[in-house]
Amino acid sequence: MPTHKSAAKRMKTAAAARRRNRRIKSTIRTVTKSLENEKDPTKKSQMAGSIASAVDKAAGKKVIHKNKAARIKSRLAKKLKSK
Repeated sequence: MPTHKSAAKRMKTAAAARRRNRRIKSTIRTVTKSLENEKDPTKKSQMAGSIASAVDKAAGKKVIHKNKAARIKSRLAKKLKSK
């Protein structure tokens, strides 16, 4: 248990940030997997654009590292190109 009032507030803030970060990361993983199952090429390219946008936004908010964002987008492009 926190001893100081500021420590209690920091615990609440950290918990809220953790929930937000986990939701964003989970969404990115889920949408990426749904892209792999998509058959329509035009819909696939639209989904890839929205995924890249979400990944960039997560990197901008420091949810994921910028290099990880670049790696995710690179792999995404590679999957689109190969099929």
